[in-house]
Amino acid sequence: MGGMKYLLALDQGTTSSRSIIFDPQGKVIAVAQKEFTQHYPQPGWVEHDAEEIWETQLKTAKEVLKKAKLSAKDISAIGITNQRETTVAWSKKTGKPVAKAIVWQDRRTAKFCDKLKAKGEAKRIGAKTGLVIDAYFSATKMHWFLQNVPEAKALAKADELAFGTIDSWLLWKLTEGQVHATDVSNASRTMLYNIGTGKWDADLLKLFGVSASALPEVKPSSGVFGETSLLGGSIPIAGIAGDQQSALFGQVCTQPGMVKNTYGTGCFMLMHTGTKRIVSTNNLLTTVAWQLGDGPMEYAVEGSVFIAGAVVQWLRDGLGIIKKSSDVEELAASVPDTGGVHVVPAFAGLGAPHWDQHARGLICGMTRGTTKAHIARAALEGIAYQVADILNAMQADADMKLRELRVDGGASNNNLMMQFQADILGVPVVRPVVTETTALGAAYLAGLGVGLWKSPKEIASQWEAEKRFKPAMAPAKRKTLMAGWAGALERARSGE
Repeated sequence: MGGMKYLLALDQGTTSSRSIIFDPQGKVIAVAQKEFTQHYPQPGWVEHDAEEIWETQLKTAKEVLKKAKLSAKDISAIGITNQRETTVAWSKKTGKPVAKAIVWQDRRTAKFCDKLKAKGEAKRIGAKTGLVIDAYFSATKMHWFLQNVPEAKALAKADELAFGTIDSWLLWKLTEGQVHATDVSNASRTMLYNIGTGKWDADLLKLFGVSASALPEVKPSSGVFGETSLLGGSIPIAGIAGDQQSALFGQVCTQPGMVKNTYGTGCFMLMHTGTKRIVSTNNLLTTVAWQLGDGPMEYAVEGSVFIAGAVVQWLRDGLGIIKKSSDVEELAASVPDTGGVHVVPAFAGLGAPHWDQHARGLICGMTRGTTKAHIARAALEGIAYQVADILNAMQADADMKLRELRVDGGASNNNLMMQFQADILGVPVVRPVVTETTALGAAYLAGLGVGLWKSPKEIASQWEAEKRFKPAMAPAKRKTLMAGWAGALERARSGE
């Protein structure tokens, strides 16, 4: 290893860009973080400025090296993990985006998705991609650019358009336009990638009007993609995975049946299913977990809750009942239960296993005695209920009993909520010592990519639990509570 000792993870998220340096034991050495602007040009639209994402990401990378008192020669590899599905369109000549990036949460293509469903495309798309037709994925966003941004259309005609998810955009910028590539996990979220053949799918490219020349080359998640010399010396970029797959790897869920849930802006639960693709009968997604070097593709089933931590931000900004997000636990804990109140946080429709894109948020069961504390508690419980819905679907699909749920992300530090999660699931919820699992996964993939570790087995020994929440609720009570939640959910649905 010589003088090269550390790994740099670039964690490009939905609301902030972060850079984290890890040592080879998986310990955090330093963190730098910068928020960037969220653009909401119309109801249901969410955009990011790709240039701002790049600037904040580069700034934090330089800053974290300074904080850690390290230079490029101390970094053995860079790993990238990113908000998935968010789509950037740029010119191959100038490297400039043709418009703002369309974020995964954006619903502008919902009507186009309805048309595709009406045309009976769901089955074919599901069989090829493992995904359901929804505005969430990148393909309909790319189609929108081609239809609505004249420059995108013109560049596409001239074969000078580049499409990419955020990882590809960062890789392009880091390599100064030398490399246009992505990894299998990010490719599997575009709705253009055939997860069986491991290639961009010609039929789907045609369906969405996207030409293969605009798309990045798909590579394994672990292995050298290229190198960057923007940080004061040459460093290989050797690991890339979408944030949820990266967290699955960072939680060392590398054996079939292992499950992690990340509580972020949204909630994402993945169960590793090995080299076997499980076709969901419960509206879950089949996704590529990762591919390590020239090994086989590995898969996962995934369920997503669109609004999780975002409901806490809404309590803060929309309702003004808390000053800062971290106040929610104390407020919620000031009452013994929700007093019959339910909060269904379907602000952006409902994700798995319901997939009702027209559902809307709801607070129900209020009485004159309802206080802000009841609403805060119900909001937290609403997150846990949504997770339970997915987990039940997952166990049915994979035909595997869950032994434990490994958790990470912001709200996993909320003990009240984690205990309720364990109670409502009836299985232990386990929080690791290092909760930066998304960034850690990218660091691990990069380390493997440059041979710092020989196999995931070597990495597995580093994972350790910080706290286990054991279920303490009577089954009868769990049943009553789940029935109450099901009733609230029914009211939030669009009745389509």
